[in-house]
Amino acid sequence: MREEVREIQRLLEEQVYIADAGIATALYLSMSLGKPLLIEGPAGVGKTEIAKALANALGTKLIRLQCYEGLDATTALYEWNYPRQLLHLKLEESSSASESEKEAAIFSEAFLLKRPLLQAITERERAPVLLIDEIDRSDEEFEAFLLEVLSDFQVTIPEIGTITATHRPSVVLTSNRSRDLSDALRRRCLYHWIDYPSLDKELEIVRAKVPAIETALSKRLTQVIQATRTMSLSKTPGVAETLDWANALVALRATELNDEIMTETMGCFLKDEADMATFKAELPLINAD
Repeated sequence: MREEVREIQRLLEEQVYIADAGIATALYLSMSLGKPLLIEGPAGVGKTEIAKALANALGTKLIRLQCYEGLDATTALYEWNYPRQLLHLKLEESSSASESEKEAAIFSEAFLLKRPLLQAITERERAPVLLIDEIDRSDEEFEAFLLEVLSDFQVTIPEIGTITATHRPSVVLTSNRSRDLSDALRRRCLYHWIDYPSLDKELEIVRAKVPAIETALSKRLTQVIQATRTMSLSKTPGVAETLDWANALVALRATELNDEIMTETMGCFLKDEADMATFKAELPLINAD
């Protein structure tokens, strides 16, 4: 493994993010080649946390664009501060400035409301980490617009002109695969898949994130979560749910996992009534492991 990859692993571990060689290599190549990194995987496996940990590790700003159905370019890029523009015009009513001069004044950067994409492009101090979260929730029109921005990291505002990034952001896109992304977007990005972690890795994550949990309890909790993922569930618990459950058990001062505690706290990692019924029915098999 290259020393640079080991360094990224070390930096992420300082942020309490347990990164394997695969994700550390993907991040290194993304930054070295200046290409966005598309990370896919089930919900709750730590995709978003990668960008947060990377920004903290690099000591730079994290700028997050949360995607959703109906997200458009205006919302993601910029808007004009209309109330402030109107107030400025009112205050300038008695001014001797011409109408064209007044119009030029209100359509300047001072009246611009920068949304995440423009914030990332205009960051002056150092390259930020731009997180485009759950890109699969946006529609194909927005995806096409995003391709243009990610190609050149510049945008054109008709009233101002073209703005080009001073520092090219490190871009991380995440997807839960609720829909297929276009081949064009995939070609623009490096790619990494994150699956549910192995027992040993998940146990390491639990102990790093919830240091107050007892050793034996953390091991048993992780074993139960791993067994739960083999069940036919509508919503499989991710690492986020594992950590929620671990924190809940610490708050309850639990020292062991018996049937009563598991059924009383299963709402920490199961989010569906039918899944809870399935889990209860499978408890004898879990306890037999």
